[in-house]
Amino acid sequence: MKIEIRDLHANIADKEILNGIDLVLNTGEIHALMGPNGSGKSTLSNVIFGHPSYEITAGEVLVDGENILEMPTHERARKGLFLAFQYPVEISGVTVGRFLKRATEIQASAGAAEGRKTVSFIKELREAMQFMEIDQQFINRYLNEGFSGGEKKRMEVLQMLLLKPHFAIMDETDSGLDIDALKVVAKGVNALRGDDFGALIITHYQRILDHIRPDFVHIMYKGKIVTSGGGDLVTTLEAKGYDWIREQYGIEEEANEQSVQGR
Repeated sequence: MKIEIRDLHANIADKEILNGIDLVLNTGEIHALMGPNGSGKSTLSNVIFGHPSYEITAGEVLVDGENILEMPTHERARKGLFLAFQYPVEISGVTVGRFLKRATEIQASAGAAEGRKTVSFIKELREAMQFMEIDQQFINRYLNEGFSGGEKKRMEVLQMLLLKPHFAIMDETDSGLDIDALKVVAKGVNALRGDDFGALIITHYQRILDHIRPDFVHIMYKGKIVTSGGGDLVTTLEAKGYDWIREQYGIEEEANEQSVQGR
């Protein structure tokens, strides 16, 4: 799968957040997207998946040459895209087991995978839960209801292990995780890593990238990708901070700038 983001602009409440994003992502690659609060990282993930609060004013998001911006969100998912939420929602009344069984059935109906018999599905689910160090009793709990932050994030990766998307966008999956939970989440992502899987990891910090080594690193500032590089760019950013980016690329700060909506 090849994702091409071309000159993407997007607003929320008449405020421009994305200001011409150009980015190419392929399966078989792990990309990291970093940047300060308000730079538009989470907005980019929301726009790719069709969040209705955002208005796209220009640009395209092509998946294998097809513009997905006019597709409903579920059709984007059927093409093999997956979004791991920064704040996974609770779904009362739907158990983890029922949710994942139905999701895999829908995936199979889209031709993305062969259907699984119930017995083989339960076996695969239990093995994946054991791998992600999730208590088996969670199968019968309502999805994310009463889960801790770490349990919710591990549940996101469990979904990835079962659905096997071609490309995942992980929006600050590391936020709120202690070091043990972070290692488990990273273990799950690394288990998927290969020619048929790619990911864009949105993060503020180096620590998750110590466990999931990116092939490419992109720095976002004021709604644009200002520079890209390899893993050494993370080390430089950690040492010098975002002031280095502003100085390096001549970016001027606006007085009293606040852009909470563009996180």
